[in-house]
Amino acid sequence: MALLPRLPPRRPDAHKGDFGRALMIGGSRGMAGAIALSGMACLRSGAGLVKLAVPECILDTVAGFEPSYMTVSLVCDSSGFLFPQAFDQLSPHLGSATCVACGPGLGRSNDLTQFVHQLYATAKQPLVIDADGLNALAALPNGLAQRGGPRILTPHPGEFARLVKAPDDAKLSRDEQIAKAKQLAADHGIVVLLKGQHTMITDGAQAATNSTGNPGMATGGTGDVLTGIITALVCQGLSPFDAAVLGVHVHGLAGDLAAAELGQVSLIARDLLRYLPKAFLAVA
Repeated sequence: MALLPRLPPRRPDAHKGDFGRALMIGGSRGMAGAIALSGMACLRSGAGLVKLAVPECILDTVAGFEPSYMTVSLVCDSSGFLFPQAFDQLSPHLGSATCVACGPGLGRSNDLTQFVHQLYATAKQPLVIDADGLNALAALPNGLAQRGGPRILTPHPGEFARLVKAPDDAKLSRDEQIAKAKQLAADHGIVVLLKGQHTMITDGAQAATNSTGNPGMATGGTGDVLTGIITALVCQGLSPFDAAVLGVHVHGLAGDLAAAELGQVSLIARDLLRYLPKAFLAVA
């Protein structure tokens, strides 16, 4: 990838506040690992402080994965999905966040659709949206029309088809997906990261295609890791477009380093966390 964005060098007198505060929202009963992977990836990618906002029923599980991030409990229903009232609990934490992420392990319900829409429309900070966060926006007639601040959407082809309201029986070619992604980004003033063999990133005016990654990364949880990486890069001052470009490159490079040692068949998402340090060193 030409002209890969770079993080600035860290000053000797820097402190954790200089590298941003990440707020990551997600998880549900049975999917606590998704938001935990995002949080751990965000830490490994350099964010100064990382806070995970999760349903109260999985708080202890999420907290047990990693002692270096903070957790905050949000009200949920008996199925482990967030209530719309959880947004009121979230508001005090939004105020101090540098970048927000939403979606990993969130689940799907009418209440969650309302929750995600409120977050999308009101949060002034950059917001990275993945997984069920994207499905919630796609469930609304004009889910992308009203945004409170910069937005980075990271759909795989199926999620993207739902976002652009493609018919269920439509088989969009990769060229059609890319053209629609550029148009979607331009129409709504957002960054779209369209996942695939050669992930494409666009803000409507410019586009970049990624060359790292391998088929071993086609396993559950790798997208959650990517969400954490991009969130951390925004926290450290990169623009949404540059954070997406560098994030997907480092994510794929970590996968390539892991596959070289472990093989593609045995690669799992948590392996990417082990190789993120080497990937960042390679692009420093």
